[in-house]
Amino acid sequence: MVFVVLAGLSALTAAGLVYKQARDLMLTRTEWSVVNEFRLRVSTLTENMQHPPSRAALQQLANGVAPAFLDATGAAVYGDSGLVASGDAVAALTAGLRRRVAAEQRLVYQRVVRDGDPYLVVGTPVLLRREGVPSGVEVYLVSSLHTEAADQEALVAAARNGVLPVLLLAVLFALLAAGGVLRPVRDLDRAARRLGAGELDTRLKVTGRDELARLVKTFNATAEALETNVSMARRFVADVSHELRTPLASILAMAEVIEEESARLDGDLPEAARLLNLEAGRLVKLVEDLMEISRFDAGAVGLVVDDVDVAEAVAASLRTRGWTSEVEVDIGPGVRVRLDPRRFDVVMANLVGNALRHGAKPVTVSLDEGHDVVIEVADAGPGVDPDLLPRVFDRFSKADAARTRSDGSGLGLAIALENARLHGGTIEVGNRPEGGAVFRLTLPREPR
Repeated sequence: MVFVVLAGLSALTAAGLVYKQARDLMLTRTEWSVVNEFRLRVSTLTENMQHPPSRAALQQLANGVAPAFLDATGAAVYGDSGLVASGDAVAALTAGLRRRVAAEQRLVYQRVVRDGDPYLVVGTPVLLRREGVPSGVEVYLVSSLHTEAADQEALVAAARNGVLPVLLLAVLFALLAAGGVLRPVRDLDRAARRLGAGELDTRLKVTGRDELARLVKTFNATAEALETNVSMARRFVADVSHELRTPLASILAMAEVIEEESARLDGDLPEAARLLNLEAGRLVKLVEDLMEISRFDAGAVGLVVDDVDVAEAVAASLRTRGWTSEVEVDIGPGVRVRLDPRRFDVVMANLVGNALRHGAKPVTVSLDEGHDVVIEVADAGPGVDPDLLPRVFDRFSKADAARTRSDGSGLGLAIALENARLHGGTIEVGNRPEGGAVFRLTLPREPR
């Protein structure tokens, strides 16, 4: 817009200056031509004029100055004898012009407009040649400037017609210039959004050597450093989890053996054996969850899809964990979806397990069939703290502030959400009006 405004102002200024110069030059040439011819005609016609002149001589003088000009009329006056005019000269004469001619005793001219038409009015006193004194005779000429006015309108039209193409070109050049500046900015914006969404391999092509090119180079360097750091962190977590897996499995096996033999122990040792086995199991579960998360971060996960009956898959997940009697399932048979059964089992285990641990019975699993399949897992507990709702799927997010017990790793819901997204679905959480939390798992009928 600034580019167009400046170009428009420049074009208008240039056109205005050209118009003013051409108009002034045209009018000046016309005025001097009329004035010089008028002066010559008056001098010729009054060379042998008797003094004092008769009314017939004045009429002859008034008639004589006009024929030399196109579309002009003349007038002559002597003292109190009255004005003698030829044509319509009287109407265009102004009192100011007549006073100047009488007072200054020299040729005077001015432009006047009457009834919308422009005129050039010229007046001069007649001097006696022998004595060189005023004779009292004044001669006037009224010449139409209609032709010059038409030429001025043509100049205005030419200026206007010249400005419009300039403005159109200005718009075109402005779009090109703005595009050259804004396109890299838009590319940077999109790249920053992709980088924020986790696409750490996002890079931009560097073109040119201006400030934007340097900004793109800085962005690429920042993205590369971020990708390197995140990759190193992910590799560290994966390596640590992998290295911990084998010794933890051994520790868990030994803890189970110790717990089995705890009946032979005295004092607090049986309780200690039980706690050791419990904490070792939790640690193994944490390591497994960390390894799963690291695989998602590395993009090393995939789907092995099959045509699955949702009711059967939910029932199998509950049966495997011994939750069949603790959960009410309201899903009819025959609803089939193409999904990865193992990952669907992980999602259901995390959602139902979360409801059983942190909510209250009854825990229900229901299905809403539409364009997508929506599975709801609801409980009758205190619900999720509203302050925690936006962060409930964050890694290591725990509900300590809202619920009395929180013995999980804080990764279960994050893993469930990643598995849902892997299918092209999502998980939402909210609180029911009647109380309790509800998790809605939305899955497409075909993985996207």
